[in-house]
Amino acid sequence: MELLVLVLVIAAVVIFGVASTVRVVPQARRYNVERFGRYRTTLQPGLNFIIPMVDRINTKLDVREHVFTSQPQPVITQDNLVVNIDTVLYYQITDPRAAAYEVANYLQAIDQLTVTTLRNVIGSMDLESTLTSREVINAQLRTVLDDATGKWGIRVNRVEIKAIDPPSTIKEAMEKQMRAERDKRAVILHAEGERQSKILTAEGTRQQEILEAQGNQQAMILRADGEARAIERVFQAVHQNNADPKVLAYKYLETLPHLADGPNNTFWVIPGELTEAVRSVTGAFGDYSRMGAAPAAGGEDDGDDGPAALDANGRRELTSAGSLSTDAAAAADQVAQQAEAAVEDAKAEAAAAETTPETKPGRNPRR
Repeated sequence: MELLVLVLVIAAVVIFGVASTVRVVPQARRYNVERFGRYRTTLQPGLNFIIPMVDRINTKLDVREHVFTSQPQPVITQDNLVVNIDTVLYYQITDPRAAAYEVANYLQAIDQLTVTTLRNVIGSMDLESTLTSREVINAQLRTVLDDATGKWGIRVNRVEIKAIDPPSTIKEAMEKQMRAERDKRAVILHAEGERQSKILTAEGTRQQEILEAQGNQQAMILRADGEARAIERVFQAVHQNNADPKVLAYKYLETLPHLADGPNNTFWVIPGELTEAVRSVTGAFGDYSRMGAAPAAGGEDDGDDGPAALDANGRRELTSAGSLSTDAAAAADQVAQQAEAAVEDAKAEAAAAETTPETKPGRNPRR
């Protein structure tokens, strides 16, 4: 029985000794081993063996990248304004031995080094530069921290300024300045919009007036061309039919009543050529009546008034017994019909020309 107890005790001691000898290190971990109080080695991830009662594990370090957020620290700028700056650091342990034995508390050391570096950097900058130069501050902080923490076995990968809080009075002043700048930009943009709108309106009005003037010019040219062609056709018709001045004077008298057409024509002027036209027509009627009247009996003038009597000026007047010969009236009507037909054709061509702005080839519009 005593032998069995002794065997069990020896087995327990052996098992405990073997268990104390074996050390399993997880991934991304490093264990610093001391032998009799002195650094001996750093255990790597995996299965490791140590001497029990001789070697002991002093520190266990995580070599992954860590994030350290510092508390807001008051910093004075070059223009004597106190701002609170909050920073964020990304660091990684590269040498577990140096991180354990070169510095007592590397987190506190990094924090204090960050604060002093910030005060040195921000102290040479005013508030405006501080708020707009975050990249410059981050680069300077990273350079200083990387140089200082290299001997501690720590590498600072990134340094970011989390927040910059100026005093409340400065915030209010900045808000007022920002509001004034925005109001100024709004007024400038509104004025630019109105200016552009007026310019575009003026350009549109100018273009409209130019187009209307060009349209009126073309219409007047076409209308004048049509009237000219109508007059030309009338004159051609008159000359082709060889109308004498007496027929033209008769047509002139026919057009006089049209001067008074219209409900608002209460006053109209008779041209001075009316008397000459009356004389010509009267003379024509007198000649034709003379040509168509029968001579008196016996060829002698018995003193009575004949079909064509003389007026006080010695001219022959048309009496009730006289009449216009059939050939003269037919010629006058034929000339009038041809003239009216020519006028209608000219008006139709002028209307067609107004609807079609392009002029016919080989003919220039009259201006």
